[in-house]
Amino acid sequence: MGARGVLENRARDGTREPVLLGALDNIGEGHRKPLAFRQFILKINSRCNLSCHYCYMYEMADQSWRFQPISMAPTVIDAIAQRIGEHARIHDVAELEVILHGGEPLLAGPELIELAVKTIRRAVDVGTQVHVVIQTNAVLLSESYLRLLAGLGVRVGVSLDGYQAAQDRHRVFANGNGSHEQVTAALRRLTTGQYHHLFNGILCTIDIRNDPIATYEALLEFDPPAVDFLLPHGNWSTPPPFRDPESMRTPYAEWLIAVFERWYGSTRVETDVRLFSEIIRLLMGFPSRTEAVGLSPARMVVVETDGSIELSDILKSTYEGAGDTGMNVLRDSFDAVARHPGVMARQLGVNGLSSVCRGCEIHAVCGGGLHAHRYSDATAFDNPSVYCLDLYQLIDHIRRRVAHDVAMTRSDR
Repeated sequence: MGARGVLENRARDGTREPVLLGALDNIGEGHRKPLAFRQFILKINSRCNLSCHYCYMYEMADQSWRFQPISMAPTVIDAIAQRIGEHARIHDVAELEVILHGGEPLLAGPELIELAVKTIRRAVDVGTQVHVVIQTNAVLLSESYLRLLAGLGVRVGVSLDGYQAAQDRHRVFANGNGSHEQVTAALRRLTTGQYHHLFNGILCTIDIRNDPIATYEALLEFDPPAVDFLLPHGNWSTPPPFRDPESMRTPYAEWLIAVFERWYGSTRVETDVRLFSEIIRLLMGFPSRTEAVGLSPARMVVVETDGSIELSDILKSTYEGAGDTGMNVLRDSFDAVARHPGVMARQLGVNGLSSVCRGCEIHAVCGGGLHAHRYSDATAFDNPSVYCLDLYQLIDHIRRRVAHDVAMTRSDR
């Protein structure tokens, strides 16, 4: 069954948690061994200096941020470090990634950021390489912060939606003023001098009203090593902008295909657009390295400012408490979290997909889309992505484009 069967075949029965975990019932005990985490997302600050309209943290279903401490306490940071070190030793982890996140992580202040990085690195054995990234809106990314991050060996990811009108459409301050001027000034500090080696890439949230080529080329101005185009979060019960669940239109696919053609058709490698390169990898038979597409098991975990542990912060876009595990680094190990049914349900590959997805010809590439985008009030996560039709059209376009080029290469031989 292709993607266009989705609208006619979505089930309407079931409830939230049983559907999320129900796939586990069909998996033998021998296949339930949890996998070690490789990515730790630390919400070192729970507030933000921007008021982005589409933010899943502050503008969507789960409002638990209101009850979180503003910043992590040193005792929580120490507990996180000990838990990461313990987890890495037990599983003989060669390398792991720590992402300092928020809210806006730079609001935590330089002292707390330095404490977090040094404490975690001290707690992890010499045999494990710790990559640290800070994901920021860059408003506070000053020269002094860049000196600190360079000294700590912390790479910097920046959120930018493109040219000025695109950025200022959603990424605004509380008074409604746009952030483009401040963010691009910070990006120039990061990318045009001695700190360029710290640049980890750009996150860009799509708004289909923004010109796709102009958006992409505005991002290229900063020579990013990678660009992540993010679909705005939504689901079947709370659809994302311009994505009518009952419509057969594919506006996000059309937007992304325009960017893909510009990226793929370039005579030189300008940047890595991760969504496109991951789809190509999957089409070539390699595993995915992201949750956005493919069937690779989820290997990430989130820690809030009070030490509570969550499955994924993006689940905040679905319903209150969707990502809760009931665990906290002050009392629980990451091994215990890895055995949580909600973690294991996101490590089941094809067995974790809805019946509609399993019957689709491209399910191994699409992977059902981002987990949070599958949610509905009626059937929880037992659905394809709300972006199913867009993903199908995008993947099919890339498949045909790459297949043509492979065929041409073979004929030249």
